[in-house]
Amino acid sequence: MKRVFLAIALTLGVMGANAQNVEQPETEVVTFQADTYPQEMSGDDYNGLTKKLTFDRMIPPYGMEVTYDKTVHVIFPSAVRYVDLGSPNLIAGKADGAENVIRVKATVKNFRTETNFSVITESGSFYTFNVKYADEPLLLNIEMKDFIHDGSTVNRPNNALDIYLQELGSESPKLVHLIMKSIHKNNKREIKHIGAKSFGIQYLLRGMYTHNGLLYFHTQIKNSSNVPFDVDFITFKIVDKKVAKRTAIQEQVIFPLRAYNYATRVAGHKDERTVFTMEKFTIPEDKQVVVELHEKSGGRHQSFVIENEDIVRARVINELKVK
Repeated sequence: MKRVFLAIALTLGVMGANAQNVEQPETEVVTFQADTYPQEMSGDDYNGLTKKLTFDRMIPPYGMEVTYDKTVHVIFPSAVRYVDLGSPNLIAGKADGAENVIRVKATVKNFRTETNFSVITESGSFYTFNVKYADEPLLLNIEMKDFIHDGSTVNRPNNALDIYLQELGSESPKLVHLIMKSIHKNNKREIKHIGAKSFGIQYLLRGMYTHNGLLYFHTQIKNSSNVPFDVDFITFKIVDKKVAKRTAIQEQVIFPLRAYNYATRVAGHKDERTVFTMEKFTIPEDKQVVVELHEKSGGRHQSFVIENEDIVRARVINELKVK
């Protein structure tokens, strides 16, 4: 009997040893390159060689909550040019009388699917928001001004992207803004022979600059009287020199593309300066540019003339220190 048990033990020992000698199959580890799409993450198939969009190419969206019974207002630092909504569950539009304020609401109660919307502003900035429904949104009034950079690399947020607008051609709207701001800040009087003065009001052209197909006009209104001067409108027109009585047909109005620090009122014994941006132009020798300043509910209108020889001598903006 002992021999039988010993034989069984030996047999089990051999089987165990053989089991330990059998190599276990290794688990296959699948790795994917960082710049290609793994099949289980790619969604639809791509035909041909396709490079993956990495996260450094993404503009991170801001989170926003909306509701049905209240309105969320978003205030931008410049006029809104474009709004796109990701779902019919949202409704948005400019606030009445304000170009830089967007109001957003939910069109249905308690929608479950997250949606989004995007905004492009006149300053050339792009904003995107992910939107969820909430009975009581935490933020009802949002100001985006702090998220606009000042042109320096260290103050550039990753949510804003330079957008090129059609009327400014190949010039970045942000660079146009910085150029106008720099001209206004430098406050140099490069031109001393163009201006008008009467009734205690003086209207001057302090400088004219050019950069990348655009012209910049630096103007100043001085009020040496005791009565405030309220600006009604300012016009830039190309007219014939020899026509005594000008008509609408003989005048070509030039509309500014941008205006920095546009003055609407000049108090008594004060002055205000404005920088206008226009598309580059020149005029024939028999024509001239007339700039007219009109007073609201008053008669202290001013006007001065710019000749073609003044325009072609506009200072190149590269000579300025843009900050």
